[in-house]
Amino acid sequence: MHVLSMRWDKIPDMMKSQLVLGIESSCDETGIGLVDTQRGLLAHRVFSQIDLHAAYGGVVPELASRDHVRRMVPLIRETMAAGGHALKDLDVVGYTTGPGLAGALLVGASVAEALALALNIPAMPIHHLEGHLLSPMLSVQPPVFPFVALLVSGGHTQLMRVGGVGDYVLLGESVDDAAGEAFDKTAKLLGLPYPGGPILSKLAGQGVAGRFKLPRPMKNSGDLMFSFSGLKTAVLTATKKPDFSEAQIPDLAAEFQEAVVDVLCAKARTALTQTGLSQLVVAGGVGANARLRERLRREIGKRGGHVFFPELEYCSDNGAMIAFACAMRVRAGKFRSGENGVFAIRPRWPLSELS
Repeated sequence: MHVLSMRWDKIPDMMKSQLVLGIESSCDETGIGLVDTQRGLLAHRVFSQIDLHAAYGGVVPELASRDHVRRMVPLIRETMAAGGHALKDLDVVGYTTGPGLAGALLVGASVAEALALALNIPAMPIHHLEGHLLSPMLSVQPPVFPFVALLVSGGHTQLMRVGGVGDYVLLGESVDDAAGEAFDKTAKLLGLPYPGGPILSKLAGQGVAGRFKLPRPMKNSGDLMFSFSGLKTAVLTATKKPDFSEAQIPDLAAEFQEAVVDVLCAKARTALTQTGLSQLVVAGGVGANARLRERLRREIGKRGGHVFFPELEYCSDNGAMIAFACAMRVRAGKFRSGENGVFAIRPRWPLSELS
């Protein structure tokens, strides 16, 4: 799918502040962010489609795309007003071009490219995971380069060495289900409503880990790879036992969560050791998990390291992180555009391909 891209003959003047609009539409949240390259985040708005998809027990791509169409322009207007600017003030439009749902990505890309064309300013495609990766830098006390990043979004579990904007080295990733997928699929096995992951985590707080014995897949594999599909299968096996009852679900949820957290903590410690770095950045939806935050702070802190999390409002998909990632690329002079004057949405796009 190709759309005409803006000519890059209006590269922003790096000596002055630039106003960047960010558009996120990779899945089931419509997010808009407004960032000033010198003053930081000015405003952002997110509309979640959870209620829309709840009746189906998961995201329906066609419905997601249609809802992005309905929400996009009103959210842009609201964000611009909240940030105290008009569209004519914009210098760059950044938008998520992948990975994600093809139809949903195309909505955001089309709006961004059309807006940039109308304003005669550049449009910059942004990698969704780069947005998550850099989101902790929106905090009051941000990390500094270089650092190790643990990306734990719904469909990705990866460890990266981050040397700077566009300088990403993949250290390890999941060979099957990501941590977020494992949470959602396990929740469904336990009969929990959509969205299952956050509900399972809340239920885990009411249970006691250790009353069930679940595996810690690949915890001691000696590398930085992950695997969570077997953990999900172990939960299913536990629920099939004759003496299993609904009253035990909180304990099973607690043990499942502890197993995931055990593996993530172990791999994060190993990554810091192997790279010789002391800063760990955790980003993505699973980064909002309270138990994961508690364990990582304690365990990395014992090693003399520091852990950085995005604010909770930036853990799920949002436009602020896309605007911020775009702004950082503008400041670093790392402009990205499509080949031969076109861009293509990329539903599958490895972060390691970025530069």
